[in-house]
Amino acid sequence: MTRVNSERSAALPHGVQGAADSNFACTLNGFSQLFPGRRFGGGALAVYLHGEPVLDVWTGYTDRRGTQYWTENTGAMVFSVTKGLASTVIHRLADRGLIDYDTPVAEYWPEFGANGKAAITVRDVMRHRAGLSQLGGVSKAELLDHVAMEKRVAAAPVNRMLYGKPAYHALTYGWLMSGLARGVTGKGMRVLIREELAEPLNTDGLHLGRPPVEAPTRAAQILAPQGTIANPIFNFVAPRIAALTYSGGFGSMYFPGMKSVVQGDTPFLDSEIPAANGVATARAIAKMYGAIANGGRVDGTQFLSQERTALLTGKASYVPDRNIFVPLSFHLGYHALPFPPGFMPGFGHAGLAGSVGWADPASGMSFAFVHNRLLTPMLLDQAAFAGLGALIRKDAARARKRGYQTVADLGASYQMPRTVAG
Repeated sequence: MTRVNSERSAALPHGVQGAADSNFACTLNGFSQLFPGRRFGGGALAVYLHGEPVLDVWTGYTDRRGTQYWTENTGAMVFSVTKGLASTVIHRLADRGLIDYDTPVAEYWPEFGANGKAAITVRDVMRHRAGLSQLGGVSKAELLDHVAMEKRVAAAPVNRMLYGKPAYHALTYGWLMSGLARGVTGKGMRVLIREELAEPLNTDGLHLGRPPVEAPTRAAQILAPQGTIANPIFNFVAPRIAALTYSGGFGSMYFPGMKSVVQGDTPFLDSEIPAANGVATARAIAKMYGAIANGGRVDGTQFLSQERTALLTGKASYVPDRNIFVPLSFHLGYHALPFPPGFMPGFGHAGLAGSVGWADPASGMSFAFVHNRLLTPMLLDQAAFAGLGALIRKDAARARKRGYQTVADLGASYQMPRTVAG
């Protein structure tokens, strides 16, 4: 085992910081090659085995100029990996008997029952089968107002072409989860991710939106796209297409000004988008999924009950998603990769550009990979997590066979907030 110190560890590839069990040499080499220079940003990777950390490393740069090094407390905006965090909040509430998956959402959130949605259950929503994926022509200002978006999805009619079918709720999923949780607890998802995830896991590395100025976790800059050249034809046509009832995946993701919210100082981070704007470290995500992969227990803490975690593994489904056209086997907020069979066992949630949090209860392994690239010359980023997953599984199998050592508890622990807002 290598432990972090003030100098680069000789057991790690050049430029990589952190700590790793010696069985994970192939994983470390693969990870280090994803960040070959300053213009390729930075990232972090963490692995838990049977609820214990065995790899926690980071490398590269947090800023667009390549002047600020990635550190143990750098968080990335992880896009749809955030959905896995929001889903886990719901499971924590269900563990305490506050939510039942087969109960209609409207029983917890009465406003949701409008426009023919009274029978839609929590399970329907968490399987992306509620028929509420479309944004319906929402403006950027509306989208950045999370309370307004909760009210909007509560009042929306069901898309009958999509209801009951797998149709990825790219952005609305988060407000469905936060509206449900607010109906039960009276608190917003930004607060609940801190109270239900970060605090019991004793990590500062889980935030919804921009971390507070006093938090140790700092959000890395998104490298690209940063260009400001407008396409007037696209800008005229796109909102009209997105507003159509049957606009599919485009209508579930597009809103005017969507590029601008990830530019500059990333305005996207100043709202609550529980489907997309989580800021997290790889260590914190891997720890959360480490509990799910280990009967609910991680680092000596019973984070979820064993009975609850047993419910989170779904059956493989090869039915293509109506919005993104690939089968994802969504089950209670997490997805699998059922095709090709056996390629990436387990479940979790991937995000745009390839960040991921993943659990494999069959092997007791979890991992997370985060970075700050979105659209860069590294065009394979979207699938990089699958390649890393293969290396991790191979090294984890070797570790289980030969024996392994855990690594030091790196990064900042949970920090009590100065103020709380929902």
